[in-house]
Amino acid sequence: MSQQMGGQPILILKEGSSRTRGRDAQSINISAAKAVASAVRTTLGPRGMDKMLVDTIGDVVITNDGVTILKEMDIEHPAAKMMVEVAKTQDDEVGDGTTTAVVVAGELLKRAEDLLEQDVHPTVIAQGYRKAAEKAIELLNEIAIDVEPGDEEILMKIAGTAMTGKGAEAAKDKLCDLVVRAVTMVADEDGTVDTDYVKVEKKVGGSIEDSEIVEGMLIDKERVHPAMPKKVEEANILLLNAAVEFKKTEVDAEINITSPDQLQMFLDEEERMIRNIVDKIVASGANVLFCQKGIDDIAQHYLAKSGVFAVRRVKKSDMEKLARATGASLVSSIDAISPEELGYAGLVEEQKVSGEDMIFVKKCKNPKAVSMIIKGGTEHVVDELDRAIEDALRVVEVAIRDKKFVVGGGSPEIELSLRLREYAATVGGRAQLAIEAFATALEIIPRTLAENAGLDPIDTLVDLRAAHEKGQKTAGLDVYTGKAGDMLALGVVEPLRVKTQAISSAAEAAVMILRIDDVIASAKSAGPSPEEMAAMGGGMGGMGGMGGMPPM
Repeated sequence: MSQQMGGQPILILKEGSSRTRGRDAQSINISAAKAVASAVRTTLGPRGMDKMLVDTIGDVVITNDGVTILKEMDIEHPAAKMMVEVAKTQDDEVGDGTTTAVVVAGELLKRAEDLLEQDVHPTVIAQGYRKAAEKAIELLNEIAIDVEPGDEEILMKIAGTAMTGKGAEAAKDKLCDLVVRAVTMVADEDGTVDTDYVKVEKKVGGSIEDSEIVEGMLIDKERVHPAMPKKVEEANILLLNAAVEFKKTEVDAEINITSPDQLQMFLDEEERMIRNIVDKIVASGANVLFCQKGIDDIAQHYLAKSGVFAVRRVKKSDMEKLARATGASLVSSIDAISPEELGYAGLVEEQKVSGEDMIFVKKCKNPKAVSMIIKGGTEHVVDELDRAIEDALRVVEVAIRDKKFVVGGGSPEIELSLRLREYAATVGGRAQLAIEAFATALEIIPRTLAENAGLDPIDTLVDLRAAHEKGQKTAGLDVYTGKAGDMLALGVVEPLRVKTQAISSAAEAAVMILRIDDVIASAKSAGPSPEEMAAMGGGMGGMGGMGGMPPM
């Protein structure tokens, strides 16, 4: 990039920098974004296929989850990275609908390209897209249906929709039941839910059907001493965030021992201190101890003699969940141990799960934290199950929080498409073209669902449009019959936020990519790296002899 002035070129950018301008820049960015959308497009819907991703060290991920695919792909192009951001936002906000968001964003850009060729200015398209997105969200709110947090049947269907098409489908009913039970258990009185309190443990072995929910906590540890009981009923649980060991002095102290008796006294005193701590624990009435720090060997012995079931070095996150599940308080000093701080569980026991010891804390009175064990034949199956359950948990959480849902199966997109075309006519002007393009772009969802199910996309769209024209607002594509069906009756439902978030983030990303008309990329630094310089013999006269080398 240089400016001619009096025959002397003036360099503005560093040599080797590249610049792409105008229509070229737009078409390159749009192509990159479309490529990302096409990468995940085939995974959409109940008949979607999976992707196998192999990284540099040969680890394999097999998944149907849009955001996982995009995170695992090493994406270089800056416009393509924006599409990955769309999927991440969708995942953080709602947990499901990542593929939808990316596919819609890709299609919006594709439609915008047609308009750019007709010389519609990018700003006009951006303005039209914004209006259309606002209107779409307004329309979605109108067609949304209310759901009560106690309506388990609908929540099961919402969880089911999130799992359909992923590896979890084989045991969908069983898993949906687990998900809904888990979420309703951890819900607080005011209806807020935090799915962080549902702990999901993966274990390879057994089949999907063996997955279960533990009304309480599951901890991947074993008791510290074999002489401790394996099973404690009517457990009074102490959660301790302090080490059960001899207290060392805080300051550097020197102890001079001059005779063997003194040494013996010193050791006895150490032991006595530890016995005191154990006595304190036992005196509080605790018969189960979860300790976040270490438990000394001598302490282990005394605890075992007193019949206390103890576990050490429990993760902080697990301690917090245990506190919620059992009603215990986290005690951070030995002196603060008292009967009031204890929690309760009907049963604490160590069991073998797929050959590994795990501790089950069950039969809690009102568990506000629960655990799920997911099992499957191979590691890949279990990982994909975990992702499916994660999505289902989040979606049920969102549905309970927002208390609104819409039907799936491409139905809301067709409805929006029709309504937006009516709206476009009222707006007029060039923006009308952009709103119509937005309406057409939304049809990519039912279209893709049809393609992935091996159906004819055009026949399907005609079918669906006809049904919606007749006022069947919940008509969507039933991929199993290939016809338009009532999605509400079929139980294909998802939270309203999945759709609103997908449309708003897709529109925002598309507008952002559209408005770029100039891509200026800095030069990759030319010349040998400092390491190579050193290898070449460092000196080289300070590179002076090489004339006009550009500074690095």
